[in-house]
Amino acid sequence: MLEFVFFDPDPRRRFVDFVRTLAVAAETRDEDETFVVAIREDTDDELMERIEACYEEMMALDQVLFESRSGDDGHQAAGVVLNLASGDTVYARVDPALLGRIMAVLTPQEFGDVVNAIVDAVENPDARPLCHAPGSAD
Repeated sequence: MLEFVFFDPDPRRRFVDFVRTLAVAAETRDEDETFVVAIREDTDDELMERIEACYEEMMALDQVLFESRSGDDGHQAAGVVLNLASGDTVYARVDPALLGRIMAVLTPQEFGDVVNAIVDAVENPDARPLCHAPGSAD
């Protein structure tokens, strides 16, 4: 079994909901200070990529929630994972309250789609008007 560990129950719940929409069985268990999700190791590679992308997003939310609850110094930080075409992964700083509001409305997949569209537009600018479909004749 592959295990995914969370420190807050809300990101774990969202992760489990996402995994189940893919028709992948998920087992959960609570340990001392962590919340664990286990899935079968023989999960299809394509599904596994989607699951791992969701896990990265949920870990970012998990960290935001953790820091907002434990920040005794008043400093809070949050970030969004950006996967670049070069293969590099970087983090964009986002106000924790704003990120929390976004994640309350969008699914991890929807938010990931928005973030990926922005990254793609920055890395591959296209000056054509939005009304022109990609790949259409100019």
